[in-house]
Amino acid sequence: MSATNGKGKLAIYWAASCGGCEISILGIDTKILDVAKAFDIVFCPCIADGKVSDVEKMADGEIDVCLFNGGIRTSENEYMAQLLRKKSKVLVAFGSCASEGCIPGLGNLHDRKAIFDNTYQDTASTENPDHVRPQTKTEVPEGTLHLPVFYNTLKTLDQTVKVDYYLPGCPPESPRIWEAIEAIVAGKLPPPGTVIGSNTTVCDSCPRTRSEKKIKEFKRTWEVIPDEKTCLLEQGILCCGIATRGGCGALCPQVNSPCIGCYGPNDGVEDYGARLFSALASVIDSQDPKEIEAIIQKGIPDPVGSFYRFSLAASQLRRNKRAAE
Repeated sequence: MSATNGKGKLAIYWAASCGGCEISILGIDTKILDVAKAFDIVFCPCIADGKVSDVEKMADGEIDVCLFNGGIRTSENEYMAQLLRKKSKVLVAFGSCASEGCIPGLGNLHDRKAIFDNTYQDTASTENPDHVRPQTKTEVPEGTLHLPVFYNTLKTLDQTVKVDYYLPGCPPESPRIWEAIEAIVAGKLPPPGTVIGSNTTVCDSCPRTRSEKKIKEFKRTWEVIPDEKTCLLEQGILCCGIATRGGCGALCPQVNSPCIGCYGPNDGVEDYGARLFSALASVIDSQDPKEIEAIIQKGIPDPVGSFYRFSLAASQLRRNKRAAE
């Protein structure tokens, strides 16, 4: 701990993400008081009026721990990642967006122009007859206004700076957050680069009854009301628990909702989508390539959104093919 009052210094930053990770921190309930005993929160823009200039004035390594959530979508995100890396002893990729790109990473299926056209022009509720788009610089009588550069490709945190630890989830479950905080306070962190959490799969903690999986068709969630005891995958529902890291407590399957893969891959898996695709291919009850293709096309019409919903930016695919800028 580095502060003069015996407390450590904690920073929490929100880049390209939804803000759910901050809410999940509050889910540790009254233990938030224990966090307050151990740390002074020196930077957290979503709850306090901290200035970037204050962080810039800090000594390198002055922040003990930074929980950084969100992907790197803009030049501002990139600068803050570099700054907080420099000022922090321990940098944690907090949540799926920082670790894998998550839902914002699906923007990598398009380029900046297509995203701006859809956002500022093409939607039914948008009125923009002058085709105005965000500009990095705009001159006004008072001076020059600046906006961050919006990148073509969203990057994960570790594609931008060195990351010490990963805490997966969309958002991370509160018990896992508290386990990580306890480890940090006690100085009992695992080796750098470790994903803090289980290395089992969601299936290992799912209470549903499983037998031999043989699937003749995949059903969309709106097409069926599954029974509450049998493995969802065996009922033909695309449940990603078979390839997803455990640690969430299999909460989604327990309320009749399939796992969608937010805790990412297990250790040693290089590409989550490829691992999931391989696992599902092994349970399709057919040897006929045409029948297999028909089963997948009918039941999984959006394979990228299904297999890379959370991990496209971190995958070997990373994005769609595009012309050089």
